[in-house]
Amino acid sequence: MTLKIHNTLTRRLEDFQPIEPGHVRMYVCGMTIYDLCHIGHARMMMAFDVVQRWLKVSGYRVTYVRNITDIDDKIIKRAVERGITLRALTDEMTAAMHQDIAVLGIEPPTLEPRATEYVPQMLSLIDTLQQKGLAYQADNGDVNYAVRKFAGYGKLSGKSLDDLRAGERVAVASDKNDPLDFVLWKSAKPDEPAEAQWASAYGAGRPGWHIECSAMSCATLGETFDIHGGGADLQFPHHENEIAQSEGATGQPLARFWVHNGFVRVDNEKMSKSLGNFFTIREVLAKYDPETVRFFILRAHSRSALNYSDVHLDDARGALKRLYTALSLVSAAPVAQIDWSQPHAQRFRAAMDEDFGTPEAVAVLFELAGEVNRSKDPAVAGLLKALGATLGLLQADPATYLQSGAGASLGLDEAGIAAQIAARVAAKQAKDFAEADRIRKVLLEQGIVLKDGPAGTTWERA
Repeated sequence: MTLKIHNTLTRRLEDFQPIEPGHVRMYVCGMTIYDLCHIGHARMMMAFDVVQRWLKVSGYRVTYVRNITDIDDKIIKRAVERGITLRALTDEMTAAMHQDIAVLGIEPPTLEPRATEYVPQMLSLIDTLQQKGLAYQADNGDVNYAVRKFAGYGKLSGKSLDDLRAGERVAVASDKNDPLDFVLWKSAKPDEPAEAQWASAYGAGRPGWHIECSAMSCATLGETFDIHGGGADLQFPHHENEIAQSEGATGQPLARFWVHNGFVRVDNEKMSKSLGNFFTIREVLAKYDPETVRFFILRAHSRSALNYSDVHLDDARGALKRLYTALSLVSAAPVAQIDWSQPHAQRFRAAMDEDFGTPEAVAVLFELAGEVNRSKDPAVAGLLKALGATLGLLQADPATYLQSGAGASLGLDEAGIAAQIAARVAAKQAKDFAEADRIRKVLLEQGIVLKDGPAGTTWERA
């Protein structure tokens, strides 16, 4: 069966074939790294973790690039508030992100470029756009993109220029020729730290957000690549602006497939830091083991909204426990190559080849678990474990999982506890002692007693 992917650009399922036979090049917009990642970020990174895993299962070599935005207004503001350098802040938050997502079984990308390492490429791209008449320098020193000079603007989001003008609420800013124009290069401001400024032909300043991804994707994957991904909230304006910049400069399509994951919702509102209704990965791991969180996310299709609640996570924990219970009935499930001609494996593959259909694939896992319960057949249990592995599931020892806090009604596994301890250390370093005390209290409520000593923090179950 041919892999089909829903392409946001064309709004339909399309057969997937990479530009270079056997090799998939994929770019995903990563984190603006000024704070701990929340469960919405985990959902995005999980979605593309599954994509790259399944592409590899399908026999492709994958070059997966997920960037880090390490220069931004929010980063500058947070670093100034904490009295530390931008690099110290972004290094700290990048390390925290790596730790959190590793606990969730999210594999690292092939490349993880940082925006600050690609400023020369950004300036080169801006220069090309200016030479082509698509960019101009305003009186305040900013360099802006002239949206109306790019004929294809709006093709990804489906927004016409007339619709966008109709939605304007403010007068044209004095530094822009048109209110739809967006900034490519921000001139330096007197109150910004020197480390947030780069020299350029346009004067001291720093890049705008959108130009960062255009430069990094082109530098690492070429002018045209196979898949560009990110959260649905990036479709407009970020990805629309990336297309305008990149295609305006090169005259070539930026990506053949555009893939977007859906929002995480709480009480029918999109989870986000701006709304204040988010839960960090570490807060969620204080109550649920990492595999339960992964399973909870994968039970929903990546393009659909994911409804976050303790009720849904409790249900996911119980369902995952049923799969491990089936595996525990067989003393030694063999680890073998998947026979894709086997009927269950065929249905699993058909589900994943239909736009990475994890809900239907998980349903096949439960079919296999039912068969293991009836037959106690080690071969069937082995297939269950092997198919689970393609999704990053069911790789723990069943007896250990069921006996640990992960399979019980409460508790964390060791990785989850380590993540919470690391979060507490970070809070103490930031002098956020209220947060450090909250983490200790949450762990204590789950029977985890922390002991601080000269060698660091240790723990034991009460």
